Amino acid sequence: MNKQVITSDQAPAAIGPYSQAIKVGNTVYLSGQIPLNPETMEVVEGMEQQICRVFDNLTAVAEAAGGTLQDIVKLNIFLTDLGHFSLVNEVMARYFKQPYPARAAIGVASLPKGVPVEMDGIMVVS
Repeated sequence: MNKQVITSDQAPAAIGPYSQAIKVGNTVYLSGQIPLNPETMEVVEGMEQQICRVFDNLTAVAEAAGGTLQDIVKLNIFLTDLGHFSLVNEVMARYFKQPYPARAAIGVASLPKGVPVEMDGIMVVS
């Protein structure tokens, strides 16, 4: 198995012992992204802006791996308040087109840096 580390300076640097993504063959495992501005490493304000920032961060890592969000086959969404579920759907519709990825939305007690949303995914590139 040949693991390739994927990094992008357009997404936040890893804040622990992990890679932004790992590519094995044509499958890319995208690490969880939270709403950090990659330039300042500060959390952006506002729920809609935070969801957009997470998708923007995922986009940057996907592109560094040679793909796009459309290549994501499985998306996991972690929310500290499932009341934001409809807003996630609304924002996600701006970033994805059909066929949509398989997806899970999971309510969690807390996330790194106290943020309300985190997402990770699996992508297949050609």
